[in-house]
Amino acid sequence: MTRRAAASIFDLVVFDCDGVLVDSEVIACRAVAEALAAIGHAISAEAVADRFVGISNRDMYAALERDRGAPLPAGFDAEMNRIAAALFERELRAMPGLERTLAALTARRCVASSSTPAMLAKKLAWAGLAPWFGAAVFSAAAVARGKPAPDLFLHAAERMATMPSRALVIEDSVPGIEAAKAASMTVFGFVGGSHCRPDHGERLAAAGADLVFREMSELPALIAQRNATFTTS
Repeated sequence: MTRRAAASIFDLVVFDCDGVLVDSEVIACRAVAEALAAIGHAISAEAVADRFVGISNRDMYAALERDRGAPLPAGFDAEMNRIAAALFERELRAMPGLERTLAALTARRCVASSSTPAMLAKKLAWAGLAPWFGAAVFSAAAVARGKPAPDLFLHAAERMATMPSRALVIEDSVPGIEAAKAASMTVFGFVGGSHCRPDHGERLAAAGADLVFREMSELPALIAQRNATFTTS
């Protein structure tokens, strides 16, 4: 056996936002369910999570309009965002152990999220995470197709001048896992969010996650293990 140079196989770590950087999915699903209830469309927050976690609002609205057989009312998006913003400002927190993990990473980092640019910026600010990423924050609003299409992750890699094969994605949703694999990236499935049910890890693995982990503090060691595997042959 020969040993290759012991350098990291990842030049970039791409973080999803909701359910990865911030424990927001349960809050967001509550906001969607509340806004829909106000227009007479009854759906539970749990059902919202099952159907729409990981996809963009644009795609969620299209699915809801198909369900209703009619467009959503004018102003629905603004009202839902108002409800969500009020909840996030009161309740949103970064994932436990996240800032220590970010400080330990040696690769560059960015965010690639299905959230709108404005809401994404607010979430990172409310959770105190904006300084960790600066301008390296990318929204699905910038691409033609949201997750599970690879467009957003490929856009992030291009903007960060990184080959897709040298990028590691951290995702908590099936559409996100599928998008990362379609982009030819390594993807770790994260199941530490409060929205994750006992079988969530199995679902992420079935979607193609290269591994699944629960505590954000585990991430630097998992990356080191991955490096060790690929630098020894």
